[in-house]
Amino acid sequence: MPKNPYSELTPYIKQLSEKCCQCSLVQPEFYKQYDVKRGLRELDGTGVLVGLTNISEIRSKEIVDGKAVPAEGELYYRGINVKDIVRGFFNDKRFGFESVAYLLLFGELPNKTELEQFGKQLGMYRNLPHNFVEDVILKAPPADMMNTLARCVLTMYSYDDNPDDTSVANIVRQCMSLMATFPLFSVYGYHAYAYDRGNSSLYIHAPQPELSTAENILYLLRPDTNYTDLEARILDIALVLHAEHGGGNNSTFTTHVVSSSGTDTYSAIASALCSLKGPKHGGANVKVIKMFNDIKEHVSDWSDEDEIMGYLKKLLRKEAFDKSGLIYGMGHAVYSLSDPRADIFKSFVKKLSDAKGRNDEFGLYSLVEKLAPRAIAEERKIYKGVSCNVDFYSGFVYSMLDLPYELYTPLFAMARIAGWSAHRIEEIVNGGKIIRPAYESVCPRRPYVPMDKR
Repeated sequence: MPKNPYSELTPYIKQLSEKCCQCSLVQPEFYKQYDVKRGLRELDGTGVLVGLTNISEIRSKEIVDGKAVPAEGELYYRGINVKDIVRGFFNDKRFGFESVAYLLLFGELPNKTELEQFGKQLGMYRNLPHNFVEDVILKAPPADMMNTLARCVLTMYSYDDNPDDTSVANIVRQCMSLMATFPLFSVYGYHAYAYDRGNSSLYIHAPQPELSTAENILYLLRPDTNYTDLEARILDIALVLHAEHGGGNNSTFTTHVVSSSGTDTYSAIASALCSLKGPKHGGANVKVIKMFNDIKEHVSDWSDEDEIMGYLKKLLRKEAFDKSGLIYGMGHAVYSLSDPRADIFKSFVKKLSDAKGRNDEFGLYSLVEKLAPRAIAEERKIYKGVSCNVDFYSGFVYSMLDLPYELYTPLFAMARIAGWSAHRIEEIVNGGKIIRPAYESVCPRRPYVPMDKR
C-alpha cells in the first residue's frame, strides 16, 4: 500500500513547523504590557463580560459589605433554579430533558399539552433522510464521534430544502430537527466505528418516537435495546444538567460568534461541535475515568485517606497518571465553593452505584472529592476555592451505564444542542453586528526585501 502523503510528517514539513513556531510566538510580557485578558479571563479565572443573555445564569459569588465573595454555586435556566427543575420532574416521575429544552427555547416550562405536542414533534423529526445511514454514517467512520456528529450536521444542509433561511421560525425547525437526530448521529456513528474496527457486530435500531431522548439513547445503543427505568432517569438528569451553562463557555460563545456572521444553522452548530471536541472543554469526564482507573491500580486501600492524599499530590507534582499536574474533575472557571450540577448529580449517582453494586468506587470518588481541594491548596497558589465539577461524577455515571468512552463527549453535545439552539436564536433576534474583537499587533515593522536579495 502506498504511503498516505496527507498524514506523513516529512522533514520539509517539520522544518516549516519550526518556522511557524518562531513567527507565531508572542512574548508573555506583552499581554501584561497591553493589558490583554488571555483567554478572555480575569486573574481569578472568571470570564470577561462580552454579552447579555436571558437564557441562563451562573452564580458563584455574593456581595458582602460591597465586596464580591465566593458563594455556593447556583445555576438558573430562564430564571428557574435547576435544583428545583430536577426535583420537580423527578418527584413527578417524568423525564425532564424535553421540558428543559422547551424552557430554554421558548422561555417557559411547558404545560402538559405543550409538552406532549413538543415531544410528538421531536418524535417526528427523530428519523434520518433516506439512505443517510448508508451514505454518510457507515462510510469511512472517524475514530472520534464528535467528527461524525459534525459531518452529519453539515451534511444535513444538503437535505434541507431551505437551509439558508435565518428567520426564527426556520431556525426553530432546524434546531428541533437536530435535537431529535443528535442521538442517531452519535449512536449509529459509534456502532459504525466499532464494526469497522472489528470490535462488534453492527446494530442499527430504529428510534422509537414515543420514548424520551434518554430512553432512545439507551434503546439505540444496546444490542438487546433493554434498559432499566433508573438507568434512563439518571441519564435524563445528566442531559438536563448539561443542556445549558451560560453564554461564556467556549462552544456556546462559538455559536454566538458564528451565528453573528449570518451563516446557516448547520454551520453554526457544527462549529460549536468542533469547539466542544477539544479536551479542554468537552473531554474532561473521559480524563476523570482514566485517572480513577489509574488511582485504583496504584492505591491499595481505597478508604485510606493518607494513601489517597499521597497519590493526589503525585498527580499535582506531575509524577502520576498522565503527568499533566492536574486532578481531573476538580475546579471550574466560574464556580469555587461548589458546582450545583455536581451537587445534584451526586445523590443520584449514589442510587445508581447501589443498584450496580459499585459502592466501593463511589466511596473512593467521595474521598477524592473531599481530599483534592486540600491537596491543591497545599501544592498550588490559587486565587479562588476549588471544588469538584460536573465532569467528576458524570464519567462515573456513564461507566455504570456501560457507555463507551467514545460517546462521553457526544452525550454532552446531545444535551447542549438545546442550549446552543437557544443561544443561536438569541443572537439572531438581538444581533445586527458581527462579533469582531480587537487584536493588538506586536510585530515590528520591516522593509520589503526583493526576491534577489533574500
